[in-house]
Amino acid sequence: MNYSQFLNMIPEATLVLALVIVFCADFALHKSERKNATLGVLTGALLLCQLVPCFLAEPAEAFGGIYVTSPIVNVMKVILTAGTFIVVVMSQAWLETNKRYTGEYYMLLLSTLLGMYMMLSAGSFLMFFLGLEMASVPMACLVAFDKKKKDSAEAAAKYVLIATFSSGVMLFGISFIYAATGSLYFDNVAAAITASPLAIIGMVFFFSGLGFKISLVPFHFWTADTYQGAPTPVTGYLSVVSKGAATLTLAIILVKVFGSMVNYWQPLLWVVIMLTITIGNLMAIRQTELKRFMAFSSISQAGYIMLAVIGANPAASQTALTFYVLVYVVANMSVFSVISAVEHRAGAGTQMSAYNGLYQTNPKLAFIMTIALFSLAGIPPFAGMFSKFFVFMAGVDGQDGAPFWPYFVVFVALVNTVVSLYYYLLIVKAMYIKQEEHPLPTFAHGRAINASLTICTIGIVLFGVCSCIYQWIANAAGM
Repeated sequence: MNYSQFLNMIPEATLVLALVIVFCADFALHKSERKNATLGVLTGALLLCQLVPCFLAEPAEAFGGIYVTSPIVNVMKVILTAGTFIVVVMSQAWLETNKRYTGEYYMLLLSTLLGMYMMLSAGSFLMFFLGLEMASVPMACLVAFDKKKKDSAEAAAKYVLIATFSSGVMLFGISFIYAATGSLYFDNVAAAITASPLAIIGMVFFFSGLGFKISLVPFHFWTADTYQGAPTPVTGYLSVVSKGAATLTLAIILVKVFGSMVNYWQPLLWVVIMLTITIGNLMAIRQTELKRFMAFSSISQAGYIMLAVIGANPAASQTALTFYVLVYVVANMSVFSVISAVEHRAGAGTQMSAYNGLYQTNPKLAFIMTIALFSLAGIPPFAGMFSKFFVFMAGVDGQDGAPFWPYFVVFVALVNTVVSLYYYLLIVKAMYIKQEEHPLPTFAHGRAINASLTICTIGIVLFGVCSCIYQWIANAAGM
C-alpha cells in the first residue's frame, strides 16, 4: 500500500491529528474548573490552525480516485471549519453546566467535521456514504448530549430513526445505480449511466435519502422536534454546518454524476424547492417556540440554497450556493448565539414571549439579533440580500430558450421572501414594540458569547460589501 497518498489528504490528516490532541488533552488535564476553558481554547486554536491546510490544499486525488478534492471543495471546508469554530466559541456558556463531558463534546464536533470533509471529497458513492455516516452518528450523540433533558433524548431518538431510514433509502438507491452502471466511482457512473428505469429509480432514492439530511420537503418532519430538543449550540451546528456540507455535495453529485439525466432530476428539484420554501415559511409563522421557529426557517433556507442548483451554469451555481452557505453560517449562528445567551445567562426559556421588551434591558443584544434576522430575510445592505440575489441569478442563468418553469420557481422564491420578512419581523416586534411588565433583566453575556456575536456580526456586515470574498469563491468554482 502506498501510504504517501495520505499526503494528498492534508486537511483530513490534520483534522485527525487535532482530534487525537483533544482526546489526549482530555485525559491529561485535571478535573478542575479550568478544564472546560482549556479544552475550549485548545479546540478553537486547532480549528483556526486547520484553516491553513484547507486554504493551501491543492486539487488532488488518492486511492484510485475514491478521494478527490478541488478548489471549491477546499473553500467549503474552510467555511465549515470556520462555522465549527464559532460553535466551539458559543458553546462555552452551555458547557459550564456539562463540565464532566467537555472533552467528549469537542471530540464529537471534530468527528462530525471529519465526516463532512470526507463526504465533500468523495470520488465514489462508497466514500460518500462512509463520510455521511461519519458525520451523522456523532451528530446523533451531540443531539442527545444533554442527559438531564427528556426533550434531548427524544430529539436524538427521532434523529437516529430518521437518519437510519434515510440511509437505508439512499443505500437502496445506490444499489440500483450500481446495478445500472456496474461501478460506484462518480466518473465511471457518469460515463455509463443512461435514463433507464433502474437508473431513474436509483437517482430518486438517492435524492430522497439526502433530502432527509438537508430537511427538504417532504423529508423535513424530524427537523422541528430535533432542533427544539437538542442543546442550542448543537442546534446551530446542525442547522448550518451539517446542512452546508450536504447541500454542496448534492449539487456536485447531481451535476457530475447525473448530468446526463438533468431532464429527470431538474423538474423534481423545481417541485421540491417550491414546496420547501413555501411550507417552511408558512409553518414558521405559526411557531411560538424560538428553536422550532428557526427549524422551519432553516427548512425554508434549504430551499433557497438548492435554488442555485437549477441553473444551467454549474460554476455559477456552485459559487452562489457556497456564498449563500457562508452568509447563512454567520447570520444563523448569530441568532443561536443570542438564544444561547438568553437561555443560559439569563435563565430564560426559548419561548418567543421571553424576548418581549428585550431592547429595554439588553439593547445591544436586541440590535445584533435584529441585524441577523434582517440578513436571513434578505434586507439590504446586509450580506443576506446579496446571497439571495446571487442564488436567484444562478437559478435563471443559462436558461435562455428553456421552459418558463425555472423563472416561475425563482418568482415563487421572491414572493416567499416577503413572507419570510413578516415572520422574522415578529421577533423584532417582540424585542422592540411589545411591552413586558417584567422583561428579562440586564445580564452579562460572557466573553465567549461576545466573541461569537462579534465574529458573526462582522461577517453579516462585510461579506456582502467585500467583493473579494465572492471573487475568491468564484475563482475556486472556475468562473
